[in-house]
Amino acid sequence: MNSARFAVNCSILFTELPLLERPAAARAAGFGAVEFWWPFDTHLPGDAEVDAFERAITEAGVQLTGLNFAAGDMPGGDRGLVSWPQRALEFRDNIPVTLGIGERLGCRAFNALYGNRVEGFSPQAQDELAAENLALAATAAGDFGGVVLVEPVSGADRYPLLTAADAVAVVDRVRRESGVTAIGLLADLYHLTVNGDDVSTAISTYADRIAHVQLADAPGRNEPGTGKIPVDQYLAELATAGYAGWIGLEYKPSGSSAESFDWIR
Repeated sequence: MNSARFAVNCSILFTELPLLERPAAARAAGFGAVEFWWPFDTHLPGDAEVDAFERAITEAGVQLTGLNFAAGDMPGGDRGLVSWPQRALEFRDNIPVTLGIGERLGCRAFNALYGNRVEGFSPQAQDELAAENLALAATAAGDFGGVVLVEPVSGADRYPLLTAADAVAVVDRVRRESGVTAIGLLADLYHLTVNGDDVSTAISTYADRIAHVQLADAPGRNEPGTGKIPVDQYLAELATAGYAGWIGLEYKPSGSSAESFDWIR
């Protein structure tokens, strides 16, 4: 393997550096692509903040290949705004901001974390809201060749999408009800494994829905080779199934970030 197909997630790697210095660190480590979770403290950052973020990426000479929509207070336990009734307007206001950054930087993959179940609203009501919000985002992303991603997540007790089938059901609902096709599955090998999904079966069954891939080893969520996930096997199965897109490195390095890439070489 080489680093050509891998994108460094700079929200979880190179955290020993200030956020705006991480794209250059990824470039120095030999990578040409980066991805980020939502990199701002608010869903509506100021122009100066957005400009500084975009400049850090362009000056580093790397391609932005993935960006999350605003997802709430992630350290505090939030996992997205898409299905959260009280914060639906925040998500909708964030759509043009996120997609604007992506369009200017050539990014085409946008992760819309679904959101936790909240008290006072039925799962059905939250799912209906999510389908509406995802259709809005996917319609806007599709206008410039982008795709909205739906991701199964582990480690969040109230997050309802645990398996590939869970996320694909959402993707298919949005496609069916809105006619929008610019929405797909984010297959994170770590989350799927930790949640007990059959990753090989998910790859073969949903190959046509997989729009982005991320990886980490388990247990620990560190770099491949530190746990038990057969990463090489799954990457080969993805290639056989026709996936030729970016692979996001979304792991916590067990040591320094720069030393965590030896498994690739």
